[in-house]
Amino acid sequence: MKSYDELTIQDNFIFQKIMRNKRICKQTLERLLNIDIRDISYPEEEKTIDVRLDSKSIRMDVYVNDDKGTIYNIEMQTSKDMEELVKRARYYQALIDIDLLEKGQDYETLNNTFVIFICTFEVFSGKLHKYTFRNLCVENHGIELEDGTTKMFLSTKGEADDIAGPLKIFLDYMDGHAPADDFTKEIDSEVVVAKKREEWRREYMTLALEIEKEKKVSKMEGLIEGKSEGKSIVNRLNQILLSANRYDDLERATNDAAYQEELIKELLPDEQ
Repeated sequence: MKSYDELTIQDNFIFQKIMRNKRICKQTLERLLNIDIRDISYPEEEKTIDVRLDSKSIRMDVYVNDDKGTIYNIEMQTSKDMEELVKRARYYQALIDIDLLEKGQDYETLNNTFVIFICTFEVFSGKLHKYTFRNLCVENHGIELEDGTTKMFLSTKGEADDIAGPLKIFLDYMDGHAPADDFTKEIDSEVVVAKKREEWRREYMTLALEIEKEKKVSKMEGLIEGKSEGKSIVNRLNQILLSANRYDDLERATNDAAYQEELIKELLPDEQ
């Protein structure tokens, strides 16, 4: 992970902190969606959705709702794996709906939702800055499902003339350009202030240590699992050789790893 001094608005940690400024978050949404919002609120300090013990939980960068009950989830994305990102948007939308609908409530009570990804790379293939997705009929694109869900992917690397000035200035700033209007200058000032907050520095360092620990644990579990699986394959090979009275092969395989691998390919091809 980067050191705290290297962080920018593109990094989730700083982005989350800046978007805790209600005025900045509200204006960001208004620019991204080209709408006016009277007010927003934060239902939780850090929104985490964990539906079941055996399901993947999510912790959202920015999760707010407006005075009309519309839910907005904004995420900074620097990973260029679009297939993973598209499925992530689907999963986020599903968990938001599950979290919103309490047992016994009617489906009509589901809030309108926006899942918004700000990407620091080119998305899809049209060179656009903004891609908005709603559910349309395949046979007649004029018919919209109107289920209240919207997914939006914004690219700081767009080249087309598809967005207005304020949004272009915002995305350019998110791409690393100098702030070019009062709003992006305000964000930039907040970033400078954030970098001086010692409690946030300590929080980030603690987070970095936790992530490093998780990586080590995951690596160790993978090694253990790999050793266990390898031992199981060798045991099955030995049983086959014994059953076939191939004692010479068994003895040689015990002392010759390359020959053992040849026998596994011959006798256990599905394990390759």
